[in-house]
Amino acid sequence: MQNGFVFSRQKGSHRIYVKDKIRQVLPFHSGEILHPKIVKEIMENILK
Repeated sequence: MQNGFVFSRQKGSHRIYVKDKIRQVLPFHSGEILHPKIVKEIMENILK
């Protein structure tokens, strides 16, 4: 992930990225599309 987010760890199929005090959890399933609410959350965190 760009914009300063660094891969922190993975638990099951969820990858956790951290930037300062912001933690972003992303489900990682190949071939599946992210839910619109997750995309909205990612965009809000990038703009912080």
